[in-house]
Amino acid sequence: MDIKSFLRLLGKYKWVLILVPLLTGGITYFLVKNLPQQYSSEAQIATGLIDQSKQVVVNSNRNTDIFKINQQFSNIIERMKMRRIMSILSYHLILHDLEDPKASFRPYSKQVSKLGQAGIDEVIRIYKERLLNKQVIAIGDNAGKYPLYDIISSMGYDNDNIANNLKIYRPDNSDFVNVYYVSENPLLSTFLVNTLSSEFINNYGQDVNLNQNNSIELLDSLMKKKEAAMNEKNAALKDFKMKNGVLNLDKQSEMVYAQISQNEERKAQAIRDIQANQRAIADIDATLKGGIDNLSSGNSTADNRRIISLKNQLKIANSAYIDGNFTAADKNKVDSLTRLINGVSSKISDENVTNPQASRQGLIERKLSLETTISQAKGSLKSIDNELSVLKAKYNTMVPFDAGIQNYERDAELATKDYMNSLDTYNQNRTGQNVALKLQLAQLGLPGLPLASKGIIYIALSYIASLFLCFTWVLMMFLLDRSIRDSKQLAQATKSVVLGAVPYLSYPDINIRELWKSKENDPEFLSFKNLLRSLRFEISDALKKNNSKIVGITSLDSNEGKSFLSGSLAYAFAMMGEKVLLIGGETKKVMSDSKELALSQDFETFLVKREIQTEDLITILNKNDANSSLLETQSSTSLRKGFEVLKDEFDVIIIDVDGLKDLNKAKEWLLFTELNVAVFESGRSISEPQKELLSYIKGQPGFIGWVLNKVK
Repeated sequence: MDIKSFLRLLGKYKWVLILVPLLTGGITYFLVKNLPQQYSSEAQIATGLIDQSKQVVVNSNRNTDIFKINQQFSNIIERMKMRRIMSILSYHLILHDLEDPKASFRPYSKQVSKLGQAGIDEVIRIYKERLLNKQVIAIGDNAGKYPLYDIISSMGYDNDNIANNLKIYRPDNSDFVNVYYVSENPLLSTFLVNTLSSEFINNYGQDVNLNQNNSIELLDSLMKKKEAAMNEKNAALKDFKMKNGVLNLDKQSEMVYAQISQNEERKAQAIRDIQANQRAIADIDATLKGGIDNLSSGNSTADNRRIISLKNQLKIANSAYIDGNFTAADKNKVDSLTRLINGVSSKISDENVTNPQASRQGLIERKLSLETTISQAKGSLKSIDNELSVLKAKYNTMVPFDAGIQNYERDAELATKDYMNSLDTYNQNRTGQNVALKLQLAQLGLPGLPLASKGIIYIALSYIASLFLCFTWVLMMFLLDRSIRDSKQLAQATKSVVLGAVPYLSYPDINIRELWKSKENDPEFLSFKNLLRSLRFEISDALKKNNSKIVGITSLDSNEGKSFLSGSLAYAFAMMGEKVLLIGGETKKVMSDSKELALSQDFETFLVKREIQTEDLITILNKNDANSSLLETQSSTSLRKGFEVLKDEFDVIIIDVDGLKDLNKAKEWLLFTELNVAVFESGRSISEPQKELLSYIKGQPGFIGWVLNKVK
């Protein structure tokens, strides 16, 4: 969004933005200056949800559940707004006014006045009866003899009217619920908050007790059913145990199984002992069968044979030593054999120190002792087997009862647990009923002073609202405005180059010659000439680059100032000393004199005679506007030859081409132009049909850009 353009638009409508809010604020002031005074009253209800001093602590480790507490407060507030409670309040208000007309909070409405005393008495009776039954008042109650709902509504005591000025809230996470009401009568405000609070507390307590009693009755009935089921299951378990002589099957079977395990271990140990002793006896028998030598030294005979063998080897070694001239190698061999013989002999001497007969007698005694031990172990195996047989038989008799008793015990346990859960729930609800939430009216509502007038607030709101609406109106005008007012917007809209902008001239009958000869102190003329010079430079530069002389000036519409701009450009080029030919243009404003401007001639005449009277600076050829087609006057070839003649005669040829709105004429003239410039009037927008014309002119090979005209 163009902020500068928007600010300019705001400046244009600044008096609307100033006067309309002031007018609105003034009107609001006169409307609200006689508003009646308002009086408020507020009552407080203590809930006991936060105040621990009002609660019976059942569990000292209880954590405060903030979410649950907020939910309880929300429930209390919403229950106070229920139609049933508000209907009770409406009954109290209307009965107060009907029963005591002198102390009525509000003047009687037309609905009440036309009832008459008899009708009022009858309506009082009906309202009291409905109040006793706590019936909700609704629009359907108008169907009877008396329009009960309309009577209450006409006095402003219906639910909708009360709710407009009633506020029920919890202040700052406190333990209280505040009931706040504003009305034109301080006594009405006080009566309403106190009646609503007290009636809600009574009805809330009754509802809570009723719900809790219903819950407790249901839980009591359920608990008795659970107790009967538990007793039935326990009795079945007891009968099964008594019938089968089972006191405690789990412990009994566990003890028997432990005894079986112990005897199995004793039997296994006895078998291990027998096998070990039998192995020892076999080793003793093998030793005894080896003889005295084996008993004494084990390997004495083998050692003797080794000594004999070593001695024979020594004898041979001595002979070799003597025969070999006593060599060192033979000497070492003899010494080695001698050492071996001495070592074996020493061993035999040490082993023969013990008594072989004594060792044999010891082995025989050891064998007899082991045989006695084996006999004893075999004897104990028989007693162990007998005891195992008795224990296994006893254990096997318990197995058939195990599955049955487990079923009975499981059923009894589940029934007991179910009953205990029911009992716990019943006790909790019974305790909850005794220590349940007890609402109390902590503070009565009292009449108060009149509230500060809200007139200034209404005035400020009206001023701000009207200012906002005016501002929004200007903003919408700006956003919906598609008009093009500067070169940047034109370039964005056309996606083309903008060569320059020409300002709007406020003089209606200005002459171009007078404009150029005007004094420089006129800022409007000075701005026009400077911007026209800038445009002349751009066009002149394009002519030189393209080696062209013919410039066509057109526009989307026919009245965007292209003719005046064509004449102005012709004069601008003439000021540079160029010989200029202007075809068409706003010739009446190009006033000639004897030295500068020629008299006008017709372009059609030139095409026929091929003669033109040239002047020093500007020559003008008028177009025949009545002719609808250029090509109908001459052929295309003849026209091109005519333009070649003109190009040889003049430095610059400016053609005021018809607007693109007359596309048939514009197309024919654009056939003979070398460069094209389109003029767009500032403040206009490009319509959908013009977008096709825009595409057409942009597609021309000689199109060099746009000129924004009449810029304000």
